[in-house]
Amino acid sequence: MPTPTNRRAVLLSALLTLLAALLVTAPAARAQTTDVVPAATLTEVTGFGANPSNLQMYLYVPDSVTDDPAVLVAVHYCTGSGPAMYSGTEYASLADRYGFIVIYPSVTRASKCFDVSSPQALTRGGGSDPVGIKSMVDWVTAAYDADTARIYATGISSGAMVTNVLLGVYPDVFKAGAAFAGVPFGCFATTDGSEWNSACSGGTITRTPQAWGDLVRAAYPGYTGPRPRMQLWHGTEDDVLRYPNFGEEIKQWTNVQGLGQTPAATDSPQSGWTRTRYGGTGDQAPVEAISLQGVGHNLYSYGVMGPLAIAFFGLDDDGPAPQPPAGPCKVSVTTNAWNTGLTAAVTITNTGTTTVNGWQLGFTLPSGQTITNGWNATYTPASGAVTATNASYNGTLAPNASVSIGYQATHTGNSAAPGAYTLNGTACTVG
Repeated sequence: MPTPTNRRAVLLSALLTLLAALLVTAPAARAQTTDVVPAATLTEVTGFGANPSNLQMYLYVPDSVTDDPAVLVAVHYCTGSGPAMYSGTEYASLADRYGFIVIYPSVTRASKCFDVSSPQALTRGGGSDPVGIKSMVDWVTAAYDADTARIYATGISSGAMVTNVLLGVYPDVFKAGAAFAGVPFGCFATTDGSEWNSACSGGTITRTPQAWGDLVRAAYPGYTGPRPRMQLWHGTEDDVLRYPNFGEEIKQWTNVQGLGQTPAATDSPQSGWTRTRYGGTGDQAPVEAISLQGVGHNLYSYGVMGPLAIAFFGLDDDGPAPQPPAGPCKVSVTTNAWNTGLTAAVTITNTGTTTVNGWQLGFTLPSGQTITNGWNATYTPASGAVTATNASYNGTLAPNASVSIGYQATHTGNSAAPGAYTLNGTACTVG
């Protein structure tokens, strides 16, 4: 009969053998945590990080998940839930096809609406729902070594408003968004604790592009990096979040991108649809807006709109599709700076084959710069996203012709020239 010492030795040997087997057969650690969810199954994840508003997190990871996968946050409508968004949209099946991961945030408050109105929600790191959703993204990027350069957001109604908010407060996290029947960032703002803003929902709040853009920029003061691209959808007969909100969203996101209000391209992908693109003509223009004639608030169409959002994100391929070449224009700029001021000499060249009759040059001044005077164009506003409009005598640009304009500005330390320009809404080559 084995002694206690022998029994312990046998047991220790068995444990070591089991441990060795586990180490050999353990899956490759794409996941950096043991809380990896089952593949191809909608699974609730708990304990994912800071979550001040007690959101629930549901996650879908396809069997075909790629290495360094992209992540899509799909946000539900009022009265909805994460599981309802999972079953009512095709993002999971698209994830099966293209290998990205889908996060479905879910509200637990009684209204089942997301917070897009409180000061906390409209400030980076301020609290409420955006912080919880950001924690979900952080959890997934850590668990699956996800590509932090390919994080996207989409939503319907309340979720569309959240999409606007996420892109405003976390421009360094989200690459692009697609908002189905939403309102501009900050439009729903309230200070009395109410979740609803009737003036905004009724489409009676209008602002200039600059004012809308300033609301976004104020959400993350000091941020000077790239801004997310935005795709906007709205029905002309929307009786919940009225159609004028669509135009206000276009104003906001074109301004945030430093673009004018003139589309670079207009087409009709389906009967009754009007699609305008700003700052580019391809599937991944900086801003894309689709208006649906005669359609109400419940505009999302399964099997039709999801794939177009995925194409806008660039998730329908191994990576973002190449953009078409910059438009038929070239801009060169020379600056001369001193302690608190600078002058900029700008040359605009029509590199296309058709004459430009009337032009507007769009660009965004670096933070701290303010134009004090200019020549050969009218400059509005004096800071932020600026539009330079031709004078009465230089509005015609024949092919290969150039026009010189310039301005004087004050600065608070950053005397750099703008890095990008658009001519009548189309991106120009800079050099």
